[in-house]
Amino acid sequence: MNAELRRSAVEFLIVSSLQLGVTPIVKYTSLSIFVERFLPSIKYNNRSLRKKQGDNWLLQPLRLCNLQLFALVSVWVSSKIQDTRPLSVQSLKSLGDVAIKEQHYTTRDFLEAEVVLMQVLDFEIGASNVAYVFLEDFLIRLRKLARVGDLVKLEACMDIMDVLYETEETSVLYNSPDFLAAAILFVSSFKEEDTLELVRTILQHVLKQTTPETCQLREGKGQYNTTLETQSILATPFGKKKKSMIR
Repeated sequence: MNAELRRSAVEFLIVSSLQLGVTPIVKYTSLSIFVERFLPSIKYNNRSLRKKQGDNWLLQPLRLCNLQLFALVSVWVSSKIQDTRPLSVQSLKSLGDVAIKEQHYTTRDFLEAEVVLMQVLDFEIGASNVAYVFLEDFLIRLRKLARVGDLVKLEACMDIMDVLYETEETSVLYNSPDFLAAAILFVSSFKEEDTLELVRTILQHVLKQTTPETCQLREGKGQYNTTLETQSILATPFGKKKKSMIR
């Protein structure tokens, strides 16, 4: 899976969450399921997956439209976990009919994709270790303890979280969700112009490459240039809502 394919799928999930009007906890639980667990599993465990799934048409070959389907299913599973009235499969299918251009998926396809996703994850869909849960808790505590907490905007924190999910290099920070939530809260307490510069410095440190061998990650025939990717991340505007990827 190349970097552009991954980025497109993640952005699709973020925008779809907005289109579906889900709560932040549903959005970030679905990102945890899809980005932190599902994508690494299908990338690094191809042999074991083939034993489990054979040549399942949703995984072989792995196309953007299929990843978009799994992204919607991740939102669906998250809604089942977090909402008292979860999203209906019909609402997801309606969005998929408009947003997924390469393939038309039936209700049965959504149900099959849910089963495949659960099997890939070995049915491990716990939602207690999600960064947003820690972030929300820390922000509530901060507002009780200090007036500076009232200056921190949750929307700004969420914008930073979205950006960090977009690339594989920065999404690994979610392996320590409590520390990451605290760091995001700290960064968001600065003024907007200071926040951009601080996040830029942090990302440059996180993505700094020290050897030629680590500057490029080879996947198949394509090459992924980390320096270019870093520049792309740093060019992303913070504190602004993402424009819809769905047309």
